[in-house]
Amino acid sequence: MNTKTQARLRRAKKSRVQMRTAGTVRLSVHRTPRHIYAQVISGDSKTVLAQASTLDKALRSDATGNVTAAGAVGKLVAERAKAAGVSSVA
Repeated sequence: MNTKTQARLRRAKKSRVQMRTAGTVRLSVHRTPRHIYAQVISGDSKTVLAQASTLDKALRSDATGNVTAAGAVGKLVAERAKAAGVSSVA
């Protein structure tokens, strides 16, 4: 690994450790050229409270890797997070 990658990973790890110690609920988004995945993770980083992706049957019929698909995934994960009792994420 080069220095730039190591520095980015170090910063990301530091942020995750700070959120874990503070107990904040966080949103994790992963994007590939084909699909978009989103998860709401608990403050202890052990439990996924809500998740949505373009692989869900409700979203699979449309295009899966564009801006409209990202908006649809965002709305779906927000609905599921509210149902799980989450009002805000970091």
